[in-house]
Amino acid sequence: MKRRVVLAFWLIVLSVFVAHADDKYPGHTVTVIVPQAAGGANDAIARVIAQKLSTLMNRQFLVDNRPGAGGNIGASLVAKARPDGYTLLLTANSMLVINPALYRSPGFDPVKDFEPIALVATAGYLIAANPGFPANSIKELITLAKASPGRIMFGSAGHGTMNHLIGEMLNKAAGIDLVHVPYKAAAAAATEVVGGQVPLAVLSVPVSLALVQTGKLKVLGVANEQRVAALPDTPTVGETLKGFGATPWYGLLAPAGTPRAIVAQLHAAVQQALDSKDVRDKLAAQGCDILKGDPGQFSALIRDDLPKWAKIVRESGASLD
Repeated sequence: MKRRVVLAFWLIVLSVFVAHADDKYPGHTVTVIVPQAAGGANDAIARVIAQKLSTLMNRQFLVDNRPGAGGNIGASLVAKARPDGYTLLLTANSMLVINPALYRSPGFDPVKDFEPIALVATAGYLIAANPGFPANSIKELITLAKASPGRIMFGSAGHGTMNHLIGEMLNKAAGIDLVHVPYKAAAAAATEVVGGQVPLAVLSVPVSLALVQTGKLKVLGVANEQRVAALPDTPTVGETLKGFGATPWYGLLAPAGTPRAIVAQLHAAVQQALDSKDVRDKLAAQGCDILKGDPGQFSALIRDDLPKWAKIVRESGASLD
């Protein structure tokens, strides 16, 4: 009887301690894993959000780039982390909804292993070219590619990335044969196009906007479903090829099992960040648009996008196993 009383006492103490700890979250530095290299769209968005969350929550939110295997390394790290709110994932949709179709065993389940917190932003993607490339539009590119099948190359951030698949979608939609050249990061692909080593690349607006504005790259078309605010006069690919379009999104997640109170606290802080003028201005300067969604909407978006991108992957023939 005495042992039961002692055990009950310590269970009460522990529950009070845990509740108190949750009330004081975050009590120390929070690590935000970005499963891509520094310098890309995901990294740029994560740093804006992490900086603002550090201010709003009075604790440092530290961005930690863990690239590799198309984002699987960083995602797996978060999936296996303690679900206490101190290890988070800020990722593009490619890692969550494309990788499961590309890899036989990506190391995580996009639905079961994560707790969606909040959607954050969308970013524009461009078909960008060296200024000396003879085509100046998607229509001219298609004409040129049909006259020279298999001879025009396009760079991307790597096999199976959003950049790569957008290029393969263009091949299929236009009936052309652009040859994929993978790089380890989007910034490397952009540098190669500027230098003339490859004529084209599919690049995110955050990676390429400054190069476009300074005339080091020219844009043939926007790959998104709608024109992007950063380049309002640039037509979408879909204005030439009806039905073409892919709009990448970015969101913040925690490991599955993270307490609801912590998820709710983080979601509220992200909404406050997205409502602030400084965050809006910084994301706009990166060529990004705000995207809001609560955990339920975020979860539904992941589930809806998985079969859509699985179909695109199958049609592209891409596989990394």
